Amino acid sequence: MSKGVATPTDIFKKCYEFNRDLEITAAGLYPFFKVISGNHGNRVVIDGREVVMAGSNNYLGLTRHPKVVEAAIKATEKYGTSCSGSRYANGTYDLHVELEEKLAKWMGREKALCFTTGYLTNQGAISALGGRHDVIFSDKENHACIVDATRLSFGEVKRYAHGDMDDLERQLQETPEDSGRLIVTDGVFSMRGTIVNLPRMVELKKKYGARIYIDDAHGLGVLGKKGRGTGEHFNLHDDVDVVMGTFSKSFAGLGGFVCGEERVISWIKHKAQQLIFAAAMTPASTAAVLTVLELIQKEPSHLANLHKISTKVRDGFRAIGFDVPDGVTPILYTRVGEDVQAFQFWKDLLELGVYTNPVITPGVPVGWSGVRSSYMSIHTDADIDHVVNAFAKVGKKYGLI
Repeated sequence: MSKGVATPTDIFKKCYEFNRDLEITAAGLYPFFKVISGNHGNRVVIDGREVVMAGSNNYLGLTRHPKVVEAAIKATEKYGTSCSGSRYANGTYDLHVELEEKLAKWMGREKALCFTTGYLTNQGAISALGGRHDVIFSDKENHACIVDATRLSFGEVKRYAHGDMDDLERQLQETPEDSGRLIVTDGVFSMRGTIVNLPRMVELKKKYGARIYIDDAHGLGVLGKKGRGTGEHFNLHDDVDVVMGTFSKSFAGLGGFVCGEERVISWIKHKAQQLIFAAAMTPASTAAVLTVLELIQKEPSHLANLHKISTKVRDGFRAIGFDVPDGVTPILYTRVGEDVQAFQFWKDLLELGVYTNPVITPGVPVGWSGVRSSYMSIHTDADIDHVVNAFAKVGKKYGLI
């Protein structure tokens, strides 16, 4: 370079200096991107060994249901493997329209709109709804896709303390009256399985003229008499203005949707770049989700068994000494401590034949690293007993119980 001209910084410098993954791998504790070579639903094959899958979001256990698999195969045979275009252009098939109509009817909403993934659903819908003179109120522990979505919005973003309705009210009070107000929250918070205080939130919505947008990715197919999520769980189904759901959990597919008033969904449909410029859901996944929707309505045993399993595992954890908060979701979070301790805890569980998901900062606050376990309708009593026994051994080893 010429004299007096600074040498430009290589944009890859940060990449070359990043070595945290190498350190953890060298210690034999790297837990991410584990390769699964066989999937039997409640059990999977990792490193040539069958283990209990206690880390999946396949809550109703329908990814291997014969009718679901058959529907995906038939759709692929009829339509091919891809729609090869966005919904806005050549990618809207009759399957998509059928799914949207049936979702809207099931959810008791005027319209529904399907996106390629749940992540894109939130990005598209929230960024479309938040305009320049609007304010979005977001829980500080909302999922990363909501955080990204609010950043894409032109609206002002205010984050309230997790689950703190008093903090939310304070922020609503401070907002100019001529601003549009959208409260965005997870229905079920994915890390710890806690449920939003919807009754209080609805009170605030009505008091301050706000709208409520719920990401019910972990609530649909899990909560409510019919599995319709957080609103139904609290008998406040009609008080939620927009419900978002994903198909990669209880619905055994890939994709996402929002539902609400016809004019609201039409706005999102014509404004969300994540819909307009992204390829449509595959025929296989769309057909699979249609079949799951039918199974949820015709075979309530899947939901009933999930509730039974959730109760059994929560009771089991309490019996061995873990502090388990009250709840009904199939998600449990075990706080271990620092990141490395969480990795060690995770590894010990895996060696005992139980796969869970380690959670570290910044996904949780410093000192709150641990493991997230989640359960399915297809888990057996023997599976749950095995999981509880493994947690008992590892929990005692690390002085947690």
